[in-house]
Amino acid sequence: MSLKVKVLNRENKEVGELELPEAVFARPWNADLVHQVVVSQMANRRKPWAHAKGRSEVSGGGRKPWRQKGTGRARHGSIRSPLWKGGGVTHGPLRDRVVEKKINRKMRLAALASVLSKKLRDEEIAFFDTLEVAQPKTKQVWEMLQKLLSLPPKRKKADVLLVAAGEHAGALTRAARNLPKTKVLPPRMLNVYDALNFKKIFIEKEAVQEIAARYRRRNDEQ
Repeated sequence: MSLKVKVLNRENKEVGELELPEAVFARPWNADLVHQVVVSQMANRRKPWAHAKGRSEVSGGGRKPWRQKGTGRARHGSIRSPLWKGGGVTHGPLRDRVVEKKINRKMRLAALASVLSKKLRDEEIAFFDTLEVAQPKTKQVWEMLQKLLSLPPKRKKADVLLVAAGEHAGALTRAARNLPKTKVLPPRMLNVYDALNFKKIFIEKEAVQEIAARYRRRNDEQ
């Protein structure tokens, strides 16, 4: 089964229709699943930099500070004990701790379909025959987005995710790299976090086929 949407050109005029697979664009909203996947993505992007040295990592302390008996003082084996100034830290943060949260492919694809379906119902997705510009220049991409989004002249942020397929996708990515709140992704890299992080999503019609292919592969594997 499928549903039809209009296809626009870079002048924001309708040039045809496109059938969308309901398995991707007509799924119910699943907030719990989407939350799980977003938390997983954010956790997997983290790098635990914080690290406190333990007593075995702090330099010095190889010699026993004084003999075990006969001094009247408390017994100590190293000046790098956590009890000493300049000693190791007890239970401090470690850089080798695991913060990764695993989510299987089936859940990731289901969450992405849920987000795309909701954005389509909210009219936050538009489909285009192509998003290619004449020259891969930031100015040309910005002028195109101003026209497509009807942005006022003083507006400096587009808040849009572009999903582009084909040979021009790399040039479009480089041209849009300096634009704030604008990102270009190939269909295979489209994910839940980025889909939610932008108000609008512009998808080329060729990219729809590649997105749908990700779900067909999942069904073939079952």
